[in-house]
Amino acid sequence: MTSILDEKGAAVPVTLLSASPNVVTQLKSEETDGYRGVQLGFETTKKPSKPQTGHFKASKATPKIIREFRVTDEDIDLSVGDHLAADAFSVGDVVKATGLSKGKGFAGTIKRHNFHLGRKTHGGRSYRRPGSIGSMYPQRIFPGKKMAGQMGHQKVTTKNLRVAIIDTDLGVIGLRGAVPGPKKGLVLIRGTK
Repeated sequence: MTSILDEKGAAVPVTLLSASPNVVTQLKSEETDGYRGVQLGFETTKKPSKPQTGHFKASKATPKIIREFRVTDEDIDLSVGDHLAADAFSVGDVVKATGLSKGKGFAGTIKRHNFHLGRKTHGGRSYRRPGSIGSMYPQRIFPGKKMAGQMGHQKVTTKNLRVAIIDTDLGVIGLRGAVPGPKKGLVLIRGTK
């Protein structure tokens, strides 16, 4: 993250994302697939991942990451092999960013669900324990009870982010605010139409 100055001279927090071009690998149609969609490939590798045997030969560039998006526009003018870069957006567009949040591992109830600490005076011995988790009836724990467990590493979408910077030469797009995920994580940016 960094900050830039807007027209009024105020500092605006901006997250810079690497936006190398995506390649259209497949077009879905209602006749063959039952819906309209575009399949995009990202981070192409020059070599095949494993040695090929026999008469089968892999293509020179295979995408490492493939994502598919539904399309509602009837007049979309894309074909297989086209490149979509950061200039598909313009400065000021409202977008939403989806990514995997940072994984925190196995966390207790205080860190995971913001439970209170137990008292440290008057003989209190359960400082970070969750306390009672139920009564005598119905003699079981209901599903979804807030308890300790895996925290983070979940799909998170941040909405209503504005595009602040677009640099096609460096392949960078800047979003105003924070986006989910760790450094070098994969983030999907979609318009809010």
